[in-house]
Amino acid sequence: MFYCITGKVIHYEEGKLVVQAGGVGYELLVSNNALIRLGKIGLECTVYTELSVTQDDVRLFGFYSKEEKNMFRKLTSVSGVGGKMALQILSSADVSMLAVAIVSGDAATISKVKGIGKKTAERIILELKEQMSDAVAASGAATDIPVLSEEKQGGGVAADAIAALISLGISKTDAYSAVAAAMKKTDKLEQIITLALRSFDR
Repeated sequence: MFYCITGKVIHYEEGKLVVQAGGVGYELLVSNNALIRLGKIGLECTVYTELSVTQDDVRLFGFYSKEEKNMFRKLTSVSGVGGKMALQILSSADVSMLAVAIVSGDAATISKVKGIGKKTAERIILELKEQMSDAVAASGAATDIPVLSEEKQGGGVAADAIAALISLGISKTDAYSAVAAAMKKTDKLEQIITLALRSFDR
């Protein structure tokens, strides 16, 4: 229903941001990472949004980037993970760190989040890793990855990075180009994903 809101920040506090647009102040629930980037009175910004409607409540979530919004959607698609828990996870680790944890099966990083036990972390990784693989298969990206030299792939690092980016809503072509550019600077998965995501910053 609401894709994004462009306006001026008029109030912020822990976990919340109020953006005024068209004479209306929209209260948005946000992660700490979004607050760090957007929490400045008078800042003109675009906040990507997700409306959550339940039997008892209506909430509008806000995100500093399309990638953070897509990661939120991925997290809330996991059984047992609601919007509040997804924001806690996004507050504890940025999108690139979460993407690395998921593709590398690092449950320890996710289980460090308050309220997230080991079993929940393992379920998040299991379900989202499958989604990432499905997204890559559906895009046909897997057939293009060998174009990166085997030496530079570093045993599948390129494939994992591309899978993570595609799962965050980035097109196959853009993901491939961003990873190829990032791999000229590093061969470490976390750094590749971080550099690639920075190239899409708006």
